[in-house]
Amino acid sequence: MNVITSARNPAVSAARKLARAHGRARDRSGGFLLEGAQGLQEAMDAGARPVTVFATPEAAARHQALLDAARTAGAELRVVAAPLLAELAQTVHPQGLVAVVRSVVGTLDRLPPSPRLVCVLVEVGDPGNAGTVLRAADAFGADALVTTANSVDLESPKAVRASAGSLFHLPVIGGAGWTELVAALRGRGLALVGADPHAPDTVERAPLEGPCALVLGNEAHGLPERVRADLDHLARLPHYGRAESLNLAAAAAVLLYECARRQREAAGGR
Repeated sequence: MNVITSARNPAVSAARKLARAHGRARDRSGGFLLEGAQGLQEAMDAGARPVTVFATPEAAARHQALLDAARTAGAELRVVAAPLLAELAQTVHPQGLVAVVRSVVGTLDRLPPSPRLVCVLVEVGDPGNAGTVLRAADAFGADALVTTANSVDLESPKAVRASAGSLFHLPVIGGAGWTELVAALRGRGLALVGADPHAPDTVERAPLEGPCALVLGNEAHGLPERVRADLDHLARLPHYGRAESLNLAAAAAVLLYECARRQREAAGGR
C-alpha cells in the first residue's frame, strides 16, 4: 500500500487549501471537505459525488466497502499518514477519513416549483446554529432551506457537522439576494412569516396552515427592517418560564415543527 507522507503531494496540498478556504474561495473550488465514514455514506446515498477520499491505512482497512463504493462512484482514493489526515480534519479526534465532495449548495433555481414549507435564514452568522436549523428543517419535512447574502457558508466544516447529513437531504440554496428571494417565494405562492420575539401575535395566530416561508434572523440582531417590511406576518414563541430567550436553533426547531403540524392537520393528517 502506497502511503502518502508528504504535504507537498498535489492532492493533499489542494485539500489543505480547501480546508482553509471560506465562502467565495470555496465556491470557486467547487467542493468542500466532509469528515468521517458516516458523513461520506450519507452523502453518497443522497447522490452527492465524492472527488477524492483521504484515509489513513487503518481507516482504509476498516471502511474498505465504503471506499470501494466511493471509487466506483468516481472518487480517487489517497491513503495518507495520520499526521497529514489530521491537518485536513477539523475535529479534535479525527476519524481517519476525509473526503472532498462536490458542492451541493445551489442557487434560487433549485427551489421546488410548489413547496409547502421553506426555511429562510437571513444574515445568520453562526455555523453551528445554521447547521442545526438545517437538520431541523430536514426532520420536519421542509421542502428547502435558503440563506441570504452575508450568511454563513453552509459547507463550512462546523455547519456540515451540525447538519448531521441533512445538507444532502433537501435542496439548499446559499447567498440569495433578498429582493430576488422574495420574488421567488411569492411566485410560488408562499406567505412570508417572520419570527420576532417582540411581535404582538404569538405563533398560534400566524397563518401557518398554507404554504409558507419561515423567515429567521441573525442570532444577535434579528430581522433587518428591510426584510420585516416585506413579510406578511410576524410571530413570536410564547414564553412560560423564566428563560430570557431561545437561541436560533431551538426556536427554529419549535417553529418548524409547528408549521409542519399545522400543515399536516390542514391536509387531513397526511
